[in-house]
Amino acid sequence: MTYTVIFEQGSTSWGAYVPDLPGVITVGKSRQEVEILIQEAIEFHLEGIREMGLPIPVPASFAGAVEIRPAA
Repeated sequence: MTYTVIFEQGSTSWGAYVPDLPGVITVGKSRQEVEILIQEAIEFHLEGIREMGLPIPVPASFAGAVEIRPAA
């Protein structure tokens, strides 16, 4: 299963969140650290869902980019 992860670079840290899994977020000093932490957070979250006997959310989000041309 592949979930979309949104990575954001702040002035002093990186953050990441998963749109399809509300509350699954992380912050770290580097993108590499955040990539590791968000994977662990997703796995931990899904494990909890399984233990409660709830259905695993199906990934539905995707990321895209929209190019905006500067005003003339």
